[in-house]
Amino acid sequence: MTKTLMTLLLFSLVTTCFSQQKSTWDKWSWLTGMWTGSGIGQPGQIEGVFNFSPDLDQKIMVRKSHSEYPASGNKAKVIHDDLMIIYPDYSGDPVKAIYFDNEGHTINYTITYADKSIILTSGKMPNTPVFRLTYIKLEHEMVNTKFEISQDGEKFSTYIEGKSKRIN
Repeated sequence: MTKTLMTLLLFSLVTTCFSQQKSTWDKWSWLTGMWTGSGIGQPGQIEGVFNFSPDLDQKIMVRKSHSEYPASGNKAKVIHDDLMIIYPDYSGDPVKAIYFDNEGHTINYTITYADKSIILTSGKMPNTPVFRLTYIKLEHEMVNTKFEISQDGEKFSTYIEGKSKRIN
């Protein structure tokens, strides 16, 4: 009888603890969906779309992005496609991401969170710039996206920045 009571008590405690946990992706809920936007930066004017969606039974978040830089002067039109996978660490918090693009870049990010923003920062490596990608929640289903580069990991320069609107 005591063993059965202890088992029921333990089951009740575990069930209560797990039912009160928030979802792994709560901090990303405002960013999930399809977005369209435009921006400007060192490469020039940019138009594009991106989406964030949970995948693999909500174990990861996937971002796919497509952007186009129109031809100007002696520069040809440039198409940029990328894929980023956001994933939780051993504690279940999504604090890591890996990025790939059609130019052959791979970037490993660590993720931090602020009140209305998600900040992805690459680690310092010899002879490689540090990259920072920031999403800032704005009003009316809008988001500001900023991609920055730093040689020392301290002073960042904006490479491109733009605003996007949720389209679904």
